[in-house]
Amino acid sequence: MDIHRWVKEFPGEVTVSDAEGRIIGMNDKSVEAFANDGGARLIGSDVLACHPEPSRSKLRAMMAERRVNVYTIQKNGKKKLIYQSPWYENGRYAGFVEISLKIPWDMPHFNRDE
Repeated sequence: MDIHRWVKEFPGEVTVSDAEGRIIGMNDKSVEAFANDGGARLIGSDVLACHPEPSRSKLRAMMAERRVNVYTIQKNGKKKLIYQSPWYENGRYAGFVEISLKIPWDMPHFNRDE
């Protein structure tokens, strides 16, 4: 999969897998984040093999059910938003995408319903 120009240097990590769970794309930040695990050499590998239990089972279920998973984590002194979602091509399930963004500890929240 050719990585789109806008995402190549996007400041968050973007990792894309196909419908069979093979990693088919990583942007520069994703390659950097997973350098100790193989970096760009992970492209073509099974995305489930990159996750320890219980994350592996949870991701397997999300892929089967084609559901979104969103949460925040603290890792290496940074707070991150993790957004995992199925992606589609011409209306057909095509795989999963994970976006990881560093976020501020005191991130403002605006209620646009008021």
